[in-house]
Amino acid sequence: MTTIRRFCCDDLLRFSSVNLDHLTETFNMSFYMTYLARWPDYFHVAEAPGNRVMGYIMGKVEGQGESWHGHVTAVTVAPEFRRQQLAKKLMNLLEDISDKIDKAYFVDLFVRASNIPAIKMYEKLGYVIYRRVLRYYSGEEDGLDMRKALSRDVEKKSIIPLKRPVTPDELEYD
Repeated sequence: MTTIRRFCCDDLLRFSSVNLDHLTETFNMSFYMTYLARWPDYFHVAEAPGNRVMGYIMGKVEGQGESWHGHVTAVTVAPEFRRQQLAKKLMNLLEDISDKIDKAYFVDLFVRASNIPAIKMYEKLGYVIYRRVLRYYSGEEDGLDMRKALSRDVEKKSIIPLKRPVTPDELEYD
């Protein structure tokens, strides 16, 4: 049985095996601690029996006005636990918090343009490609900004795709 709960400091010492995937971004410890302190509602871990970390999701809420949104900073599942709808459950949790608690207009995320399995999964979850960000990953690989409108965005304005790619310096950060 899988247990999904809030991420805690002790989990930082137990989740490195999940981050071994070459497509998973790994951050320094202070980065994780900042998310844990500022956006605890957006940081969850999935555990198997025996407290083995299966995966996690880390995100935040940011923006202003109609750009107020939930953001998925990282979602990853260990290879041996994939194809069990775990990423979907973690994504749904973050979406529900963004929608029902923080009243966000949309949820967004960035994904490597080459990560076709992840792109297909996000599309199945209702995300659309909003824009391409040139050289987003380490100044080399393009990223895709994918979005999913939430209930507050009745007219779905937040997911109307941009017609041209952007560069990282054109992104809005809060």
